Amino acid sequence: MISAGEFRKGMTFEMDGEPNVVIDFQHVKPGKGAAFVRTKYRNILTGATREEAFNPNDKFPKAHIETKQMQYLYADGDLYYFMDQETYEQIPLMQEQVEEAMKWLRENDEATIKFYKDQAFMVEAPNFVDLVVTETEPGVKGDTATNVTKTATVETGTDVQVPIFIEEGERIQIDTRTGEYLGRSK
Repeated sequence: MISAGEFRKGMTFEMDGEPNVVIDFQHVKPGKGAAFVRTKYRNILTGATREEAFNPNDKFPKAHIETKQMQYLYADGDLYYFMDQETYEQIPLMQEQVEEAMKWLRENDEATIKFYKDQAFMVEAPNFVDLVVTETEPGVKGDTATNVTKTATVETGTDVQVPIFIEEGERIQIDTRTGEYLGRSK
């Protein structure tokens, strides 16, 4: 059990039998009345976000979230198949569960899958990926002003803003959390 007074960002707790993650919190001690913890949290299963004030002594069971590294195999309609590399067990996930991660994943890439009570609920791509640029406009010689960018499509079909000198066929590194170009891959 954890109390609301112990809340920190990223902490998971159960409320009404549903797992939640703390997005933001603030301990408030008003001049009059009792202290409270203003909390913004997201339901892990539904994605719904709520803000609520808790008494610092309110107790909640800790939600145990298990994470596994799994390999993305292939897509079949709305189902995306991932394989546990230790047991070779395959699990199909719905498009809503994998939508964000699929912008950055190719077949055979590894991803982190989060489970709650043996139910997969979220897929995370690695923080940094190296992808090949498949389509972009050619850069104009002499157009080297700082911070000039253009749109490039990478091999997963996602559009990324890249510097003007990047050409088709180049391998670039991308931060998947922000979608930003980091540089050419080595």
